[in-house]
Amino acid sequence: MAVRVYAPSRMRVLEAIDAVPASPARARPPERPPFRVAAVQQRWDPDPARHERGLAEGVAVAAERGARLVCLQELTLSPYFAIAPDGPTDRAEAIPDGPTTAFAGRMAGEHGVHVHASLYEATDDEGLGYNTAICVAPDGDIVARTRKLHIPVTAGYHEDRYFRPGPPDGGFPVVAVGEARLGFPTCWDQWFPELARAYSLAGAEVIVYPTAIGSEPDHPDFDTEPLWEKVIVANGIANGTFMVAVNRFGSEPPLRFYGSSFVSDPYGRVLVQAPRDEPAVLVADLDLDQRRDWLELFPFLTTRRPDAYAALTLPAT
Repeated sequence: MAVRVYAPSRMRVLEAIDAVPASPARARPPERPPFRVAAVQQRWDPDPARHERGLAEGVAVAAERGARLVCLQELTLSPYFAIAPDGPTDRAEAIPDGPTTAFAGRMAGEHGVHVHASLYEATDDEGLGYNTAICVAPDGDIVARTRKLHIPVTAGYHEDRYFRPGPPDGGFPVVAVGEARLGFPTCWDQWFPELARAYSLAGAEVIVYPTAIGSEPDHPDFDTEPLWEKVIVANGIANGTFMVAVNRFGSEPPLRFYGSSFVSDPYGRVLVQAPRDEPAVLVADLDLDQRRDWLELFPFLTTRRPDAYAALTLPAT
């Protein structure tokens, strides 16, 4: 599939639209038109107004190209503050009254699109907050509010000092945007095959991961980008889902985020991908019925053996 590349004044645009790749397992015609999704890759800018302008430009470009949903990076309006092991900051915010929800709502209303964003959600008990993804409709309705389930504990990514895990009774919520059904987990969740499987079983066709991932301070010569990309694509294959991974880029010492945001399909094809070190807008058409085609040929969901999986619920030894 050809990817068209444009270079406006400040932001590269990469498109995989209008001619979706064939569905090799297709046995009957698709029932729905393609769903157009976009992802905006940006760095963090310490000037809040300039940072918002950069994101807003990306949303506007995506909307101009017909995206129905525009996806933004993890902790959309803030730096990645979990680099420090010190614990909570003053960046926790309320939903719906905080700045991230307001920004996403304003962008959604101005451009007539759904906007997905991420924030540090405050809690009533003033303890650790949640790392929360939201999706806001053009009318301002918050159609998704999903708390990150898995929390990393590693050098440079001290999220256990800031975020509590999303509660297990929160489930794996799937929401409709037009004719597409989407799940909105976050970053570290993307490494867990159990999570992608649970979303697929709940009916998700597209899984969106707002992300902040890059260098490893304790292993400065180890580039994890290829592994990150492969595991997300593989989870999409195993579950018949499209994957949207929208990462930040740039230096936030001691980390350097490696961008490389991408969209993949249920056959494991990367439809469009951003560079490692530039702002970019990705726009892709998703043939949603490719999920049906693939899972009819390779029926992973219906040939499972849940009766054999008790060991998956036991603590690691």
